[in-house]
Amino acid sequence: MHRVLELLELRPPKTTTSSIPYATAVVAHPVVTDLTICVFSPTVSPSTCELDSRIWHRIEKELYLHTSQQSAWLYVALANEEELTAEDLLVMDIKVGESPHNPSFDHSWESRPGGIWVLRSKFSGEIDRAVTEVDVLFGTDAVDPRPQWALMRSPLQIDSQPKVPVPRLSVLHGRAKLGPDPRPALRVRQDGKFKIVQISDTHMGTGVGVCKDAIDAHGNNLPESEADPLTVDFIGKTLDVERPDLVVLTGDQLHHDISDSQSALFKVVAPIIDRSIPFAAVFGNHDSEGIHVLSRMAQMSILQNLPFNLCEPGPEHVDGIGNFCLQILAPAPSQLPLSTLYFLDTHGQISSKIHNPDYDHIKQSQIDWFTDTSQAQRSARDKDGNNNRFYLSLAFLHIPLPEFSDHHLSIRNGHKREPPEGPHFNSQFYDALAREGISALGCGPVNDIYGYPLPG
Repeated sequence: MHRVLELLELRPPKTTTSSIPYATAVVAHPVVTDLTICVFSPTVSPSTCELDSRIWHRIEKELYLHTSQQSAWLYVALANEEELTAEDLLVMDIKVGESPHNPSFDHSWESRPGGIWVLRSKFSGEIDRAVTEVDVLFGTDAVDPRPQWALMRSPLQIDSQPKVPVPRLSVLHGRAKLGPDPRPALRVRQDGKFKIVQISDTHMGTGVGVCKDAIDAHGNNLPESEADPLTVDFIGKTLDVERPDLVVLTGDQLHHDISDSQSALFKVVAPIIDRSIPFAAVFGNHDSEGIHVLSRMAQMSILQNLPFNLCEPGPEHVDGIGNFCLQILAPAPSQLPLSTLYFLDTHGQISSKIHNPDYDHIKQSQIDWFTDTSQAQRSARDKDGNNNRFYLSLAFLHIPLPEFSDHHLSIRNGHKREPPEGPHFNSQFYDALAREGISALGCGPVNDIYGYPLPG
């Protein structure tokens, strides 16, 4: 699941909706003025929950996670900060569960559906203490790594089935403030080293999930257990031991057919963000598989709004989402690049009457982008009077290239316990990597081998 890459001695020479249509309110600088939950059922008319679409915004997460004939949605009333008056009531706090009581406030708490309590107060001219955004995450193991967001411990009271991950509110007070350097530059340490931890195939779900077919170090079967908490714990312990300079997620961060991508994705990156480690990611074939799963672009948007994220969607004219590169610089204050890391989208599984399973291949537009970028960087280095003779480049993707299935693959380290699954069609990306002098290629499912194709 994880791999540690240490670049040694890089010394320098002296960045779904419900079936009932609903118009989404668009507010430039929102402030929350109220909350409610609407339940829609085949036996209940939608008119029982009529809301003004100019004011109310629906959080696009079905609270029953599509497990019931009825659907429930959280609606948030929003006002524009610039249009507020002294008489406007703003939500100052939100609780879920038993009736709260706080004598320090003149205004009493107001009850809302789902066990929600809101505390509202007239606009005082500042919104630092006011609620500006509300979101929904699912599961007892849910986390919210976004700065200043507070995840409620108590779930919404909506009478869902026992095995359905519980919905929980997450609340932002005031405006989110980014750190002093939200995209820190990657730099080699003073000792000339740079360590990368590669994590792949975490297969996070919505809720804790079930760990099946697990074995211990001796190959003995282990009983079923909660899955995602074990994975999160393992990631945290690995990061504490390795103390990397960068974490690379190489796809299948999410399991297929999950019901809330955001909740699952947050669980993957939270241990990394908690330790203030920069991270980058590529998508795997399972990350965007399913009816209710978010698209790759939507997931990329989530990642880009998190601290320590270095992911980029990539050029629009290049196939896939997440084709980008990062440079590793010499120790500060030097701006001399010593290494380039390339990240490419390997798309997903495709239907095939001949090969099952079969996967999509690296497209020509991606190969052209990689080649052009590599050659442009080499040209810039050649023009630099302080050019470093030793320049190390790596590439990361999820689905292994066809060369990983070569019977003549020379295994230098690790164990090839099962045959890699990759695209049947070979677009010759490996040849492009070799021509451009890429030193190593890290893939997703091939987690425990270090090898290279033999010539011929």
